[in-house]
Amino acid sequence: MSKPKKPQLMKPATAAQKLGVYLPATPREFQEGSVSREEFDELQRNPPQWLVDLRRNGPHPRDVVAARLRVSNSGLARAGMTEPLTTEQIAALIADPPEWLERERESYAEVRREERRLKERREETA
Repeated sequence: MSKPKKPQLMKPATAAQKLGVYLPATPREFQEGSVSREEFDELQRNPPQWLVDLRRNGPHPRDVVAARLRVSNSGLARAGMTEPLTTEQIAALIADPPEWLERERESYAEVRREERRLKERREETA
């Protein structure tokens, strides 16, 4: 007879990252416990109100902020943007983009164009 499988557990930081939320803004119970694969799947299928609110309003983790602003994580760091931002703060930056944001967006777009060009070149030679 085989032993029952132990549930796979995730650290709260890993689960928050996979859910796209800023860990310190999650409820204490989430921050202090482990999250099983089943619990994680349920959070994705039927997100509780706190998760819906965090995804909608923030504060958002750096990778989400970068994606919404269409810049790289490095671009945020160069601009000194180290704190998480809310949806409202992101919208304000988009509405009236500072010089650093325009510069980082152009830089990021250029990097993406170069990555696409190199990928196409590899595919042609394959």
